[in-house]
Amino acid sequence: MYEFKLPDLGEGIQEGELLLWHVQEKDRIKEDDPLCDMETDKAAVTIPSPKTGVIHALGAQPGDMVQVGQVLVTIETDASTETSKSEADTSAENQDSQARAVAAPAVRRLAREMDIDINQVPATGPGGRVTADDLLKYDAQGTDAAAGSDAEAEQSSKTAETGESRTAARDAGAKKDMVPASGIPFLTLSPMPDFTAQGPVEKIPMRSVRKKTAARTVTSSILVPHVAHMDEADVTELETLRRAYNDKTDGPHAIDDTKEHSGHLTLMAFVIKAVAGLLKKYPAFNASVDTDSMQIIHKKFFHIGFAADTPRGLLVPVIKDADQHSLAALGLRIRHLAQQAKKGEIQVENLTGGTFSVTNVGAIGGTHVLPIINYPESAILGMGRVAKKPVVKDDVVQIRQMLPLTLCFDHRVADGARAARFVRDLVEMLEDPMTFMAHI
Repeated sequence: MYEFKLPDLGEGIQEGELLLWHVQEKDRIKEDDPLCDMETDKAAVTIPSPKTGVIHALGAQPGDMVQVGQVLVTIETDASTETSKSEADTSAENQDSQARAVAAPAVRRLAREMDIDINQVPATGPGGRVTADDLLKYDAQGTDAAAGSDAEAEQSSKTAETGESRTAARDAGAKKDMVPASGIPFLTLSPMPDFTAQGPVEKIPMRSVRKKTAARTVTSSILVPHVAHMDEADVTELETLRRAYNDKTDGPHAIDDTKEHSGHLTLMAFVIKAVAGLLKKYPAFNASVDTDSMQIIHKKFFHIGFAADTPRGLLVPVIKDADQHSLAALGLRIRHLAQQAKKGEIQVENLTGGTFSVTNVGAIGGTHVLPIINYPESAILGMGRVAKKPVVKDDVVQIRQMLPLTLCFDHRVADGARAARFVRDLVEMLEDPMTFMAHI
């Protein structure tokens, strides 16, 4: 019997939702045949069978959340050699799981802060995961053992108790009462009220993309000191240029339909192109803060993510090396990735590695938006709806098309003055197509 455990899906993914099985118990399956479909917070993937044989038992049902390392399916392999190999694989997996604990990044960080070897902590979480509660219990046991081995010191502590020791005792008690469900160490949450006492309710489980979005936004909101700088850009000339280009590509004399040059240009393509260029001048907004080493990491590559509204929730496809693409190529890439995201066909590698994000709510409505930074990035640009407004230009009131912009940034890497200069330069590029062309 070969126990196939949910493998490491990469990029820190610890679990996935089982969507459907392609097999049933007692079915025969060949190696690499489709086994099941899993949905993670990144994308939906089809997992192939690792062996040829007969399905002996399914380890989960559609709708279940399966943890990395959890037995997904048991396969009765055909040959004794296969059985021998599976036993060796299982043994290796067991040794690896014993050597390295399975735990979420936040739990690992908490273990480092508590000076605990997480690999020594007994795991009680799903799929053998170490939880924050496990760390607290382990720490409490260690404290009790240390106290028992030094009775003299304990007696001295009791007789010489001070306000400081009483405060420490209260902190220890509060530590045990902490609720780690928030995903943030040392964040205490009050119990949720019983809303059913007030009227009917509907409870919807937070899964996959929505669950991941909740965790990431809470993490970012607490760990990153957000600051916002707002402005407006007069995109009247740019919109005229953009529409002229699109008319040319759609008209009877359209340019060649090639990968590099075809298709509509959206305002998002211009903004991403401008941002990718400006980040070279303002590296603080293309950075991450490493709190463990107290360093600011400036990235020398420019992978720009953009928010995409999909049936599964908010996804952020990433355009790698955005600074190296033409405007037309960016427009094509944006549409292609957005379509893949909406269909649930986007690959994990196209949802990771971003260094800066752009979100646009203008197509739906609204003026200024105050987005949350896509942690561990250091900045995000929000775009509002382009609207016609009366504007004083050359001492004359004119009707102009104005684009609201908001730069949210990590105050640890930059101050307001630098953000103001970044947005000022961005506005100048968007307002003057000639300036824009000079910068690219």
